[in-house]
Amino acid sequence: MDDTIWTAARDARAWLDAANGTGDTELTCRILKLGEETGEVAAAWIGLLGQNPRKGVTHTRAEVAAELADVAFTALVAIESLGLDAQATLAGGAAKVRARLADASPPGGMNRGGNGDV
Repeated sequence: MDDTIWTAARDARAWLDAANGTGDTELTCRILKLGEETGEVAAAWIGLLGQNPRKGVTHTRAEVAAELADVAFTALVAIESLGLDAQATLAGGAAKVRARLADASPPGGMNRGGNGDV
């Protein structure tokens, strides 16, 4: 990934720190912000499907993807706000997924027990 992403996450954290402080309440709000952003993804997907007959189709796949990107970036800022390196944390998560995939059966025969994580 481009270093711009990691720099932007650190810069966003610093900006929020300066504006709102760094206490547990602020950290809680940054973590809860993920739920808000996830709700926006859900609303965009519902809009893409035209699930609300009164509104019809209101979103595109690109708009859904943009909302997903907001979720991802918000998570990176929350990780940085925990005092951790978002890039290293995300790389660690990706390594765990790759290890699981290496040990997994081919799709279709994959055992999907447990909590449903990849």
